[in-house]
This record gives sequence, structure tokens and C-alpha cells, in this order.
Amino acid sequence: MSRADARLTAREVTRARIFLDGPGTSYSTADLLRLRADHAAAQDAVHAELTLDDPALRRLVAEFGLFGVSTRATSRADYLADPESGRSLDDDAREKVARWFATGTDLQVVLGDGLSPQAVARYGPEMLESLHEAADRRGWNVGLPFLVSRCRVGVLNDVGDLLRPAIVVLLIGERPGLQTAESMSAYMAYRPESGHTDADRNLVCNIHETGTAPVDAARRVIALAEQMFATGTSGVALKEQVVPPDRLHP
Repeated sequence: MSRADARLTAREVTRARIFLDGPGTSYSTADLLRLRADHAAAQDAVHAELTLDDPALRRLVAEFGLFGVSTRATSRADYLADPESGRSLDDDAREKVARWFATGTDLQVVLGDGLSPQAVARYGPEMLESLHEAADRRGWNVGLPFLVSRCRVGVLNDVGDLLRPAIVVLLIGERPGLQTAESMSAYMAYRPESGHTDADRNLVCNIHETGTAPVDAARRVIALAEQMFATGTSGVALKEQVVPPDRLHP
């Protein structure tokens, strides 16, 4: 294979910006415009907001009574400037969650806007519904989902402290990049509580149209949940097992 053919082959199997053509050390005009467009999309994604009025969430509101709460970040600007403010629920949210949501469930799914709210709007509904359906088939007791605005991953600990579920799954928008501005992750933990870190959590990431499909991500999350129930642990102590594509069904 010639060097030119090898370059073309490499470009066909990745969306990464490799072997770009251009004059000297510069980008071609087409590549530069695409780079600027992708950078602008990433910036827009970070500053976007997601509410229950979003058309993508309407069926979840109708089907599950999806409820919205907020973290201690008082605005999107505050959330971006102070990451810690997005890691815990505000006082009003804590009161409502403690009052209105069931405690001690087997599985609690939470939507969090994160750094790409549009990713959660696009992929969150399908994945949440897949998780609930798979959990119901297994006879698991599942809590009603809710949406956390201006959310960071650390919210998992607050949810664990308040509701004491066996497993919490947080579907949250990832930090946008130049490959995609719409990527979602599923963070999950067994009996999360104050003081837990990323070492206590498992992750299925890159959920988007050219990455992991929502149905495949849901399959992996359910399989991880089964391992957590079996071992009573999560995080670095748990090694994800490869499962067949039909594993969403018992």
C-alpha cells in the first residue's frame, strides 16, 4: 500500500483530523472552516440550557412525570465558573427530592444537563426508556427519574444520601469537543454516598450517533448493574464484562 493510500485509509476509519491537506503547514480553506464551525458548536453546547419545556423531554414528562430540580449553581455562568457548585443539590431540590421520591429502590435514573445539554435532550429519553424497560423485565424496583439543571457528576452522592437506592445512573452531557458537541455519558455507582469519588463509579461514555448507540449503552449499563448487585460494589473494584447484544432481555 502506498503512503497516499495509507493516508486515505486512515482518514476513512476515524473522524480525527489527521493527514489534512493544505499549503505548507497551513490548513486548507475547507478544513479551517470545518474546524471553526465545530469549535463554535462546542461553545454553543456549553452555554445551552435544558428545561422540562424542551420538546425532546415532553414524552418523559407525560410518561414518567419527569421532575426538575437544580444544583447550588445559581446560573449557567456560575456553573461554568465554579464546578463545585454543580456537585450538590440546592436546599429546595434536597427538600423536594426527599419529600416526593421513593427511597430504597433498586435503581434510580437521573438526567443531568452537564456540559452538553443538547446531548441529553437528544439521547437521554431513548436511553432512559430502555433502562426502565430492562429493569422492569428483571423485576427491579425503579424510582421515578428527574432532571438536574447545572449538574456535575458529584450529584450522584447527594442522590445516594437522600434516596438510598442500590444503584444510581446519571445520564449527563459530556464536555463538547471538536469531533462532536453532542455526546452523553452514563455514570453509575453502587450505593453512592458523601465522600465517594470517580474511583467508586463506573462509566459508559461517548453515547452519540457516531459513537456508542443509546440501546448499546443501555445494554452495558444493565449488565454493569447486574454485576453490582452480584458483587455489592462498583468503581475500580468492578471489571466490566463483555455481554452479547441481546443482553437487555433477561
